[in-house]
Amino acid sequence: MKTALGPLLALPLAACALNSAAQDKRPNILLFMVDDMGWQDTSVPFTDSITANNRKYLTPNMERLAASGMKFTSAYASAISSPSRCSLITGANAARHKVTNWTLHRDRTTDEKSDVATPPEWNYNGISMVPGINNTFVGGSFVENLRGAGYHTIHCGKAHFGAIDTPGENPVHFGFETNITGSAAGGLATYLSEKNFGHRQDGTPVSPFAIAGLEKYWGTGTFATEALTQEAIKALDKAKKYNQPWFLYMSHYAVHIPVDRDMRFYQKHLDRGLGEKEAAYASLVEGMDKSLGDLLDWIEANGEADNTIVIFMSDNGGFAASNEWREGELHTQNAPLRSGKGSLLEGGIREPMIVRWPGHTAQASQCDDYVIIEDFYPSILEMAGVECNDTIDGVSFVPLIEGTSNPSKGRALLWNFPNAWGLPGPGIDFNCAMRLDNWKIIYNYVTGEKELYDLAKDPFEHRNLASVNKKKLGQMSTLLGNLLRERGAQRPTYGCSTLKIIRASGSVAR
Repeated sequence: MKTALGPLLALPLAACALNSAAQDKRPNILLFMVDDMGWQDTSVPFTDSITANNRKYLTPNMERLAASGMKFTSAYASAISSPSRCSLITGANAARHKVTNWTLHRDRTTDEKSDVATPPEWNYNGISMVPGINNTFVGGSFVENLRGAGYHTIHCGKAHFGAIDTPGENPVHFGFETNITGSAAGGLATYLSEKNFGHRQDGTPVSPFAIAGLEKYWGTGTFATEALTQEAIKALDKAKKYNQPWFLYMSHYAVHIPVDRDMRFYQKHLDRGLGEKEAAYASLVEGMDKSLGDLLDWIEANGEADNTIVIFMSDNGGFAASNEWREGELHTQNAPLRSGKGSLLEGGIREPMIVRWPGHTAQASQCDDYVIIEDFYPSILEMAGVECNDTIDGVSFVPLIEGTSNPSKGRALLWNFPNAWGLPGPGIDFNCAMRLDNWKIIYNYVTGEKELYDLAKDPFEHRNLASVNKKKLGQMSTLLGNLLRERGAQRPTYGCSTLKIIRASGSVAR
């Protein structure tokens, strides 16, 4: 299957132009992306009060960023890494680009086997800017648009845009001039330099998740998060000499499993009373936060603080589906949100997001209106002063920052996950969902079950209103079905036994 969003194929220099007013002093942009970080994996509160989870973590640099910028309390991504990252780069919703599960090997699905349903033939080869690869979405890249407008573009860390041996495996194909470790891998073999980041001493990788390009750190005791930060700073030192604005996509592997202990912080969290697994996880979080602080320090030390936009985001909810890496009752690690990574409940898709844009974001401000990961495409280009006429699903959140309008009002957000991730839990596997203003519907393709929540009154999804507000359920079901069809969303197939379940449970959403 090949899919494309036609106008996205236009060359960036033809599709986009630099605003003349922005040519004098264009801002640098740091997009700081964390892997698998939950909404509550921080000492920064994203709800009305400090939560128990907020108290577990020490993130002084996130606090520093929030104090000087704007928190977005209703920022969304997909429930899995690849769909989010493909939406980020292309501006297309996952239902449209059809990279609906995580990618790795060319021409091989990552879906787990299921007795109840079969996932569709989705785009498991990822995304590309050029046609010719089967099971690939062909689209544009906001990074290429930045590069075409004169930005120096740097990728550091995790990519996960496309499968091995496809154009999507290498970030340079999306407009990054510098690529530090980015590959097809969606995770890492280990954070430990003592284990050569997943390589034998002769350089042979022990798994597809070995981190390449950090050989100078092997055996030094340097944690992967720190090594990536040092490499990013070297790239910024170089960029400073180019006399052009820069864009750094600082895309950490942290806090993705395996939950290796960052020994710089681990003992501290044990002493604070956390168990071994939770102390290890908290050490990953704090190491990530130190990286953020190091980059903020570099920006300030180099006199660029007033001309650098900093955006903090995560690609999906925190991991909560296995006791191998986390302690406590499963699916509670993102409380007060329900569930976690892989789920279309809020714990799987709501993310910590902070924006600092000097002269535009008020200090210690907050936006409660919702945004979604594909919105970064038009937003970053607008911030950079790059006009773009690409046809995308994303909507700029700049009006929310500047208070000029509310693009969230009356706008439907869509999630489609017709796949089998493999780990069971609430809201995981074979689901689709939609949020419209304060209402949210989740539909299970296998059972036909529908969940309806009023997020204004019930932000943590404790009360399913599907049986008590049939009128609203009907309206939301119709809108969800229409939106799925409009974006060409796929759905799984199932056998006779499953069809019996669906017919017994009610009509489908589309």
